[in-house]
Amino acid sequence: MSGPILTVGQEVITEMVRLAAMEVPGVARVGRGGPRWRDLGGRAVRARVHRDKVEVRMWIVARPGQPLVSLTAQVQSAVAATVERLLGLELGGVTVLVDGVGG
Repeated sequence: MSGPILTVGQEVITEMVRLAAMEVPGVARVGRGGPRWRDLGGRAVRARVHRDKVEVRMWIVARPGQPLVSLTAQVQSAVAATVERLLGLELGGVTVLVDGVGG
């Protein structure tokens, strides 16, 4: 008998990625910059499984005064840890787009 099989839904992956990004100091919110109504037009986190690997593309708003290169690296690392350790899936890549600075 083999071990248990886990199926993880798309919404679960997306929400776990969003929560992982919000844990990074310097992330004001996961979403698009500018007026809040812009967030209504599209998802701030897109995660898809392609060839048994999770590909993530996400938009964040950074807090003022944050070094953006290191901030995006921290978000990528947090997302990778969540996908690989908590969800038990293989990560194909993470693209983090900083779409604004502010609160």
